Amino acid sequence: MMKTNVFTIYMLTVGVFLTATSELVVSGILPRIAQDINISLALAGQLITAYSLSFAIATPILIVLTNRLNRKPLLVGSLVAFFAGSGLSAFSKNIEMLMASRVLLGASSGIFLVVSLGIAAKLVPEEKIGRTIGTIILGFSSAMILGVPIGIAIADWINWRAIFILLAVLSVITGIVIWRLLPNVAGDTPVPFVRQLKRAGSAVILTTLFISLFREGGNSVFLTYISPYMKQIMSFDTADIAFMMLAIGLIGAIASRIGGSLVDHWGASRTLGTSLVIHLAALALLPVFTFSTPFVVGLIAIMFAVLFAGGPAVQSYIIQQAPESANFVLSLNTSVIHLGIAAGAGAGGYLVGETGTLQQHPWLAAAIITLGFVAAQISFALSRKNRKLAETSLRSMSS
Repeated sequence: MMKTNVFTIYMLTVGVFLTATSELVVSGILPRIAQDINISLALAGQLITAYSLSFAIATPILIVLTNRLNRKPLLVGSLVAFFAGSGLSAFSKNIEMLMASRVLLGASSGIFLVVSLGIAAKLVPEEKIGRTIGTIILGFSSAMILGVPIGIAIADWINWRAIFILLAVLSVITGIVIWRLLPNVAGDTPVPFVRQLKRAGSAVILTTLFISLFREGGNSVFLTYISPYMKQIMSFDTADIAFMMLAIGLIGAIASRIGGSLVDHWGASRTLGTSLVIHLAALALLPVFTFSTPFVVGLIAIMFAVLFAGGPAVQSYIIQQAPESANFVLSLNTSVIHLGIAAGAGAGGYLVGETGTLQQHPWLAAAIITLGFVAAQISFALSRKNRKLAETSLRSMSS
């Protein structure tokens, strides 16, 4: 990777950090938003739903419509839209304006993420794609470590609107730097939309999307309720939970870089398959070791490490399977991820409503991730079969 490209990749990571913060910080300031614009907490919670649905639905559509455009103006344009969404959030006077701002933020964040991953695949040599994607995904874990706590602190110190003013200002600075440093990156090779759909509908890609669906769905079952789980099952107080979440975020940041290196040295499929096995095993063992806080803390740390380490593997594997339609398939994958998060949170809510306890949540999460592991094995087998058929066909043509 050239020196200029290294800094450019880090600027893309900063952009992902800003967009991820706009998504994650709202859950920590919902009571303040609800009180400020005089709505119920339940209605305020739909701001998260609006963002996720916009991200999931708008991203693949916009990616298709902008498929041939130069990536540089498209990336900066998404930050312009993000700036507008942040400004609208900051000056919203009612729930309707806030909902509109979340829709705009969700769509612009989706475009920025997918285009950034696509640019990374074009800017660096193939043997460094895993590490580069790991660096960009680092923006998410950084948002968890720094973005959310800082956002909540700003809300306490000034007000929640100041968070979005700051995000708007930082998005302008980031956009200017990216515009100056990022080289022109051509859009994808023109591929008819029907052909892209056919490629995305192939058995390999479909099973890959199921990996993300079940992986994120299982994660969401447990992670949505991780704070009350620590309080109810582990008897942690608020300070303990805050420290634990900070430590988990740091582990995730380190693991995402390690995961990217593993992809480059070990391969995407092997890294992904191994991370899924360790992930579901850690979750399955949690309820067994609730008598020992050190064991539980260690298992949660392992779970987060393999969760973030597996992120670059999923994205790299998708790029490898559909290089001609990488941006389109990546956008579908981000949509599936958000659908999985929503479904997992719903399943976790239903389980706690029926049982009145969070004791079984890790087992449900492990069961769902097991489905993801099965989907991964099917996808890997189909990929190997397709590769062998292609090699046989190539030999036949040459002879």
